[in-house]
Amino acid sequence: MNYYVTGALIIIVCLLAFCGQVKAGSTQTNTSGSNTAIEGGYTSESTTTYQSGSESTTTTTNTTNSNIKSSPPSAAAPSYNSMTQDVCAVGVSAGVQTFGIGLSGGKHVIDKNCERLKLARILDQFGMKVAAVAILCQDERVFESMIQAGTPCPIDGRIGKEAEKLWAKYDHERPDYDVYVERMKKREKKNKEIEAQIQKEFDEAEAAAKAQELAEWNKKKIKDWKGPR
Repeated sequence: MNYYVTGALIIIVCLLAFCGQVKAGSTQTNTSGSNTAIEGGYTSESTTTYQSGSESTTTTTNTTNSNIKSSPPSAAAPSYNSMTQDVCAVGVSAGVQTFGIGLSGGKHVIDKNCERLKLARILDQFGMKVAAVAILCQDERVFESMIQAGTPCPIDGRIGKEAEKLWAKYDHERPDYDVYVERMKKREKKNKEIEAQIQKEFDEAEAAAKAQELAEWNKKKIKDWKGPR
């Protein structure tokens, strides 16, 4: 009896489950200006209708720019090597590099002051004191310092006062001629200013003396005057 009841219940449950299933669908209709969709279940359809004269255009444009700069190779300036220390020369070099071209160069520059020192030292070692001083006097700083010390540089074999007279006569041969001329112009201008100031003071003193003399004379005349007779 229990077996029959159990079987009947199983059959009833299966019938209820089968009858409870719902068959669903989905339809979507797209019309220009409207979009209506009803969804449910496992099937979906889509329809798009364009009105007469309408058009759908899709344009995609991709632009890629690449600007890559790299550092240019450096221009190497040449180096100067001195094989001995007894050389009065200095190496000078430079280099310029751009993206298109690179240039570099170098040269030797003679140090005249170094040469004078070496020549003066050698002449002094040979006992040529005046010649050594004459070499050093080619430098305008040494020449000026000798003038300021009252011991002018040698010229044409003359030294001392005789050399000073020759330098005054041939001043264009001085190594510091441009500086000397400028200094003389400034001194002349200063001397004129001093002379003008002295003359002004002298004129003022003379005018004051005359005014004092005139005042004393007037005072004496008034004192001597005894009135009308």
